[in-house]
Amino acid sequence: MATAAASSASEPEAEPKIGPQAEGEEDKVKDNRTRRKVLPRAVSAATHKTIGPGWDPQEEGEGESESDGDEEYAMASSAESSPGEYEWEYDEEEEKNQLEIERLEEQLSINVYDYNCHVDLIKLLRLEGELTKVRMARQKMSEIFPLTEELWLEWLHDEISMALDGPDREHVYELFEKAVKDYLCPNIWLEYGQYSVGGIGQKGGLEKVRSVFERALSSTGLHMTKGLALWEAYREFESAIVEAARLEKVHSLFRRQLAIPLYDMEATFAEYEEWSEDPIPESVIQNYNKALQQLEKYKPYEDALLQAEAPRLAEYQAYIDFEMKVGDPARIQLVFERALVENCLVPDLWIRYSQYLDRQLKVKDLVLSVHSRAVRNCPWTVALWSRYLLAMERYEVDHKTISATFEKALSAGFIQATDYVEIWQAYLDYLRRRVDFQQDSSKELEELRSSFTRALEYMKEEVEERFNESGDPSCVIMQNWARIEARLCKNMQKARELWDNIMTKGNAKYANMWLEYYNLERAHGDIQHCRKALHRAVQCTSDYPEHVCEVLLTMERTEGTLEDWDIAVQKTETRLARVNEQRIKTAEKEAALAQQEEEKVEQRKRARAEKKALKKKKKVRGGDKRDADEDAEKEWGDDEEEQPSKRRRVENNIPPADEAQGTGREAGWAGKRAPADVDPPSKQKEKAASLKRDLAKVPHDSSKDSITVFVSNLPYSMDEPDVKLRPFFEICGEVVEIRPIFSNRGDFRGYCYVEFKDEKSALQALQLDRTNVEGRPMFVSPCVDKSKNPDFKVFRYSTALEKHKLFISGLPFSCTKEELEEICKAHGTVRDLRLVTNRAGKPKGLAYVEYENESQASQAVLKMDGMTLRENVIKVAISNPPERKAAGKPDTRKAPGGTMVPRQVYGARGKGRTQLSLLPRALHRPSAAAPQTENGPAAPCPALDSSSVTEAPKMSNADFAKLLLKK
Repeated sequence: MATAAASSASEPEAEPKIGPQAEGEEDKVKDNRTRRKVLPRAVSAATHKTIGPGWDPQEEGEGESESDGDEEYAMASSAESSPGEYEWEYDEEEEKNQLEIERLEEQLSINVYDYNCHVDLIKLLRLEGELTKVRMARQKMSEIFPLTEELWLEWLHDEISMALDGPDREHVYELFEKAVKDYLCPNIWLEYGQYSVGGIGQKGGLEKVRSVFERALSSTGLHMTKGLALWEAYREFESAIVEAARLEKVHSLFRRQLAIPLYDMEATFAEYEEWSEDPIPESVIQNYNKALQQLEKYKPYEDALLQAEAPRLAEYQAYIDFEMKVGDPARIQLVFERALVENCLVPDLWIRYSQYLDRQLKVKDLVLSVHSRAVRNCPWTVALWSRYLLAMERYEVDHKTISATFEKALSAGFIQATDYVEIWQAYLDYLRRRVDFQQDSSKELEELRSSFTRALEYMKEEVEERFNESGDPSCVIMQNWARIEARLCKNMQKARELWDNIMTKGNAKYANMWLEYYNLERAHGDIQHCRKALHRAVQCTSDYPEHVCEVLLTMERTEGTLEDWDIAVQKTETRLARVNEQRIKTAEKEAALAQQEEEKVEQRKRARAEKKALKKKKKVRGGDKRDADEDAEKEWGDDEEEQPSKRRRVENNIPPADEAQGTGREAGWAGKRAPADVDPPSKQKEKAASLKRDLAKVPHDSSKDSITVFVSNLPYSMDEPDVKLRPFFEICGEVVEIRPIFSNRGDFRGYCYVEFKDEKSALQALQLDRTNVEGRPMFVSPCVDKSKNPDFKVFRYSTALEKHKLFISGLPFSCTKEELEEICKAHGTVRDLRLVTNRAGKPKGLAYVEYENESQASQAVLKMDGMTLRENVIKVAISNPPERKAAGKPDTRKAPGGTMVPRQVYGARGKGRTQLSLLPRALHRPSAAAPQTENGPAAPCPALDSSSVTEAPKMSNADFAKLLLKK
């Protein structure tokens, strides 16, 4: 095999050059087609070794070329048979593609950072055969974004198929150089090496091949799973050159490879033993054994990567942490590069990588290259741009390049208005460090001042117009400009003008702003302007006026005259008196509200006490009277719609014996027959009683909380909950016990405890949260004693700003998860989608959609916000939920006396399980229906006023009897 490869390696030298000199158009086409068939056999040998024996160059190259003529002939003959139909279809498809190309080009003219738009445009142009346009589109996209391995290989194959000798080959070499800089791609390096083998017959071809392979090994030779292919391809190439001096080169490659921990090292060592005629040196064997030991240390992390699914960020993070402890810079860099291939849109990973290079390696070309790639992958992350500007300044990059980079950052399209403040601050700090303030005037100083002016105009015209808010409400940029003018330029007049503008932008009411200005005047101004600033602060400050007054009095006490002191005292006393009056009025208003709330609480308590007393009296009455009451209540109308808790009990619970008996009578009076599958009341009573007898009262063991989960929101009608729930939880591990909770009558209360054998199974069971069980989402949470941990609250989702997640509202209730996911996929890769439901599993018209990165989420907001879906206009925004109140802390109001009055806290079922009316419904005045909450009990109605009861006409016992017995 080595001989054949060696003989073929010299074949390109004698190969006739075929190019533009061929006569006639047909000869050109023939020659080019023939040239594409002839592949250097050295490439075939290397590919056969690295890819495997299944690769056949004839199938990949020659077979395609030979079939081209047959396909063209078949298409031509079919077109001749029915030209009109095919021409019409072709023209229609071409016109459709052209319209789509124009639309994509227009879209890119509006937003050049639309990644998917670039990809779609390249596909269409390639399909239409627009070679010049597709080359320009690829070039434009590569300037903005790093291209993936697939995009680069497609581009390279297209250019290779069209390349002739000379300049075309150099153009392909330039493309390969760009491709290997974007990501760590062993396949591109392998293609690069194989393509360079094809030019071995040219001047300096051999040195070019070796240079490419050496760079490939330095870049990816340490890759434990994919580096082997490059080593073997390089050795195959060297083996193909039959010279005595080359044998030593092969020996060197074997020894270098065996000193590196790679997969299948044993096979490489056996191959070296078979290939080498001399015994293997002892030093090589020692290096080989040492590499095997290192391989055992790295193997757990490599196996974890092989078993996990992409993007495997957690596995890569663990691998990076391990390599950082070992401290080998080459391997640390390799693992970072491998992680970024699959997680190129994770800004934190880029920040960590660039930070390591900035602080540890400090190699200029490497550091700047990584920073440049970082901002191309995540252009929406302002921290990456700021670090890039600092790195360029640190390594003394020329001013034009830094300014051009800053202009790119401004057009990157940040998500928040404050990001623009940060990038402007980074650039202005750089410009300030360039100025020599010993000179009165310089070109750099003028540039700094003009940049400050431009920054303020940009924030006002561009940022406020886009975000409808000021990204710099505290005027940080203007404050820094004022400090530079006062401290470095000695121009207090300009600084005062800037501070006047700051105060007119709504900052005059803040004491800290006035004190900042006062400190600047103290350091670089004079006492008169200090006094003037403090007098204005006393009149304008509304948040901490006492502090400002204290500063003014302190200054006058140490530096002012008697007249100044008197004026200061008078102004401060007047101001503080006015502030105290305002505070007293506010306190009285709050006290009045607290008093009203307290009175309402007392009314509710009295009403509950009266209802409880009447309920006790009512229980003393006979069974006939109770039946009559229930009959009358049934006839006057059941109020199930206003009492969700009552409806739930009737539908889901096994009714007690007395209630079941009453219900049966009512159904008989209404002329309706009870369902056939409902047991008689006596049997239901026996079942409930037996269930109650069989269940022993087992106290909860808090020492087993770590291996126990709490399961709630289960259907009340569930029979044998422990039997039905066991299959769900046995998937997570061995279940020791399932303890359902029943009421005193034997009714299932909708929750239970599941105890596992080990803690790992309990943690895995938490993943079953919101699993559908008999039409309801089952809630699974850790078992925590809230009496010991009152602040504990299970909430799985973030409450902070999530730039890669969207909040969608206004969805139709009939919208399914699959339907919404199909819509969202058009704008990026959807990692997770959650439809918000209530406790019964019914949709609320809300959803959360998580994308892979912030860029895709931003594109989805722009394209989906205001979309009409089934006649519903949906609203789409970046997820930024409001802060959640701490659980278990009742809302408090301040009473007039200064004490804190807690708001009345009710249990999980509202104001109590029984809400009996004190009067027959016929005597109630008509009132609005009680408002219901969507996910829980109805909102408590205010208690009936005693005056309203006394105003009702008095009735005798006979009148009540007539009402109750009236049919």
